[in-house]
Amino acid sequence: MDRLCTAWRTLALVVTLGFLAACGTIPPEERPIPTELEIAKLAEGIAALGPDVDPEEALRAARISFNHTRELAIAYEIVDGPMVHNTKVNMGLKPRGLCWHWAEDMEKRLKAEGFETLVIHRAIANATNWRIEHSTAIISQRGDDMYKGMVVDPWRKGGTLAFNPTSALCTKKSARKCALKRGAKRAASNTNFPVKRLQTFAAPRRENSIDFFISEG
Repeated sequence: MDRLCTAWRTLALVVTLGFLAACGTIPPEERPIPTELEIAKLAEGIAALGPDVDPEEALRAARISFNHTRELAIAYEIVDGPMVHNTKVNMGLKPRGLCWHWAEDMEKRLKAEGFETLVIHRAIANATNWRIEHSTAIISQRGDDMYKGMVVDPWRKGGTLAFNPTSALCTKKSARKCALKRGAKRAASNTNFPVKRLQTFAAPRRENSIDFFISEG
């Protein structure tokens, strides 16, 4: 009986994945090339992180963030939303594409530029709960921590770059209670991070852990 139940669950998963794949996004190689307007908007946000940020470096970081997101989406064979793709990676059907893969590869690419006025952070949200732990890269003005940076997250929208100032999405543990409503309001008004239900994350267990307000949907 247990074997029969397992077989039916496996069959249901395969059918579900097949259906979702049929409703997937465009083929990886046909993903649209980032526009100059999109790049300029992110560059403006990075340049506004502090007076010491070099505008040329801000533009270069923005261009790399968008272009590398597209390159990784092609390499990862992204044709589905993030949760479906995660399942395929865990089943061995896709090479990479979990959130930490995106964060790791984006961090590596940005750090390779050797920015003088920018620093690249690797942040882990909800670090005490592996089931909903989330990794991302953050760009900040050199000398600032990740709480004053710009989140660049290719995973959340399935290979389309989402970005937002960290201050709009997270709060330090000491300010969590008073910032909850403020963070929800900011996130709800941001088209990059659609919100269904917001949550705060548990106390960090790692040096690069961060308290995030993020969408569950």
